[in-house]
Order: sequence, then structure tokens, then C-alpha cells
Amino acid sequence: MKRTLKIGTRGSDLALWQSRWVQARLADAGTTTEIVIIKTQGDAEVDRPLHEMTGTGFFTKAIEDALLDRRVDLAVHSLKDLPTSLPPGLALGAVPKRVDSNDVLVVREHGPMSLLELAPGVRIGTSSLRRIAQVRYLRPDLEVVPLRGNVPTRVRKVKEGSSLDAAVLAFAGLERLGLSDVVRIKLDPLELMPAPGQGALGLEIRSDDDRARTALRSLDDPESAAHVQAERALLAALEGGCQAPVAAYVGRGGKGEAGGMRLYGRVTAPDGSLQLTASAELSQDPAAVGHAVAGLLRDEGALELLAR
Repeated sequence: MKRTLKIGTRGSDLALWQSRWVQARLADAGTTTEIVIIKTQGDAEVDRPLHEMTGTGFFTKAIEDALLDRRVDLAVHSLKDLPTSLPPGLALGAVPKRVDSNDVLVVREHGPMSLLELAPGVRIGTSSLRRIAQVRYLRPDLEVVPLRGNVPTRVRKVKEGSSLDAAVLAFAGLERLGLSDVVRIKLDPLELMPAPGQGALGLEIRSDDDRARTALRSLDDPESAAHVQAERALLAALEGGCQAPVAAYVGRGGKGEAGGMRLYGRVTAPDGSLQLTASAELSQDPAAVGHAVAGLLRDEGALELLAR
């Protein structure tokens, strides 16, 4: 009799959607699963901006502990939340095909077509230090308002308009939850760059669990895995955590650059006073490219910015 694989996940709408999606794909391949909801530090401390909390892995550590304790066999993470250094005994079992990694601007009504077109003084919600820093760099005349909560909650706060006029969210979360009625403006990733691994899922397993690894093989997308490997290698090389103001993006070359896929990296001062961006063409060794772009950023003074 085949053992049921237990899937560990957070209990938010988005986390459950992602876990049920994985569950359905595994069922298609003949693997029986059970979803186990685990409360994380990030879910418990919803009133504090993440960059003000101590430690790392706010949305992942409790689930990783359950993996190590064999209470679950597989963890489904938003890859941008997963620290680049995994605990001993754990490994990434698969990275499914990534969806759009862009950030979007959610507003109450149609009007502005970009972040640059917002009126001065607009209150824009986010609690991501990466987003706060880049918004302050692009638009120091906007008011950044702390915004926590799950995706539907953040969208509702914009619609109600009581404390903010707009919010920056990941396109992937809105798309996965079917929030197609939201007025949203997709932001240029070279204008407001996403987090390393954004839009991708990370399926984490115990390193020695061959059954789970085999079951996940059909879900792995090599191209997506290579792209996020480059982005996460850049983050790791800068010794930045998931809440550091470090952005990364794999995409086509911009104006004046070759048309192939490139890795872009960015570090922004928390107060928005300075921003550093570097890029390199993606190669057959994504991790090496990540380290190379991190080196370019270090040469420009990225470590000094991150130390602020």
C-alpha cells in the first residue's frame, strides 16, 4: 500500500491555492496526498512590518520544522519567502513552471498607467522593504503606508480607500486567486524589480526522501528552476535575507542590450536615496551568473547600502 504524502502549508488563501494546485498535479500522476496547515511566525505577527521582525524564514521555518520532524513530507512555499540557505537535511525537490514575476500596482479606479503617473502625496501600501526602497527612489513624493495581511485583505483595503490609495502586490498572487476584477497596472520589472524567486513555487522535501523526490519529478520545470537559481544565488552572494532591499529578475535584454535572457540585480538604499543595478547574460551555469552580478553590485557599493 502506497504511503500518503503529507503536504505542509500555511493557511492563507494563496498558500492553500498553491498547495491544492500541487495536490491536483500529484493526483494526476497517481500520488495520494493530504494537506496539513501549519501556522508560521509571519502569520502570527501580522501587525509588524516583516523587516522589523528578528530572524529569518518567517513564513517557512515552522513548516521546515514539521518536515524535519516527519510530520509532513513536502512543503509548498512561495519561493521568494524561502531563505537561500536550507536547513541540513532539507532540499528543493522541484520548481514548477513559474508564472509572471512582475509586481503590479492595485488602485481603486482607472487613471494612472504607471507608478510614475501617480499624483504627488498618494498613499501607497506595502510592507516589503524592497518595494518601499524602490518606490521611495522612484517617487519620494509619495507616502508609503505599512500594509500586511493576505492578498484579499490588502486588495480590500485599497478598495475601501480608508487609509491608502494604492498598493503594490505580486501579479502571481492576484492571478492565482482569480482577482481579475481588481484595477491593476503591471509594473515594468526594470522600473520596480521583483523579489528573487517571485512568481515561482518551491517544493521542499527531506534530502533522503527518494519517494517524494520521484513523485515531484513531473512538476519540475528546468527553465524556471534555472532562472530562480540565478536570482537566489545573487541574493545569497550578497548575504541578503528574504526581507532585504535586494531585487532580481531574469528577462530579455533592455534597450541597448543583446536580446538574450539576462539576470538583473538591484540593491536600493532603504530611504530611496541611492539605487544600484547590474546585469549579465544568463549562461549554462545560473549560479555563476548570480555570483557575477552580485560581484558587480558589490563593486558599486551594495554591501554598504545593505548595512544601513
